[in-house]
Amino acid sequence: MTLPDPVFRALADPTRRSILLLLAEGDRTVGEVASRFDMTRPAVAKHLKVLGDGGLVTVEARGRERINRLNPEPLAQVAEWVARFEVFWDQRLAALKKEVETTHD
Repeated sequence: MTLPDPVFRALADPTRRSILLLLAEGDRTVGEVASRFDMTRPAVAKHLKVLGDGGLVTVEARGRERINRLNPEPLAQVAEWVARFEVFWDQRLAALKKEVETTHD
């Protein structure tokens, strides 16, 4: 499984990750998102654009408002990709546990 770079680019920034957590609570306009951060609406709009480019946020026009909504599908793909490394960590942690147990016996 290969994840597209825009997903990783979107997740790389802590502000964008915070925006995703906010959108996980419910849909928000740019103004509603901006009110939760110490930044301008245009700066928030840029972050939302990057999240949209990564497929993590969708936008729905409702009259004059644009409603931003979390799209969790790419996050599931990221979780699947990261899960491939669990075997690596399981092996390392098992070896560490064995070492600690034999050292203290």
